[in-house]
Amino acid sequence: MAKAQDMNAMMKDMMGAFPVDTKSMEDTFKNQAALGEKLSGVALSAAEKSAEIQTNWTKSTLEKMAEMSKAKSDPADYAKAMSDFASANAEVAAENMAAFAEVAKKVQMETVELMMSAGRDMQEDASKAVKKATDDMSKVAAKAGNTAK
Repeated sequence: MAKAQDMNAMMKDMMGAFPVDTKSMEDTFKNQAALGEKLSGVALSAAEKSAEIQTNWTKSTLEKMAEMSKAKSDPADYAKAMSDFASANAEVAAENMAAFAEVAKKVQMETVELMMSAGRDMQEDASKAVKKATDDMSKVAAKAGNTAK
């Protein structure tokens, strides 16, 4: 009767024959963490700038509302105050929307630059890893070929 093989020992021997480069995994993790940090920096910077724009817009609107809400002697002055407020508010709205658009454009450009850079880095790392794995497998195959003779 055939003797049962120890599958655990066989798997251990097989996995031991394939070298694993943990340094490349560590480098990949570090690169991903660095990319995440840079992307977070871009997002936080944009949020800060957007909050600044919104705060200034709110202050400006409140100042204009304070002026509009003052008591007037002539009823026509109320209509003029409302008209002035509306036109000034429309002008400020256009300026602020343009400022928000600039923030969004900057975020988009910085994100694309970071992703392109990360893509190049990953491509270089992958090429190095494949070359190293090929070299290691060639050595293992050569070693296996020599022991089989």
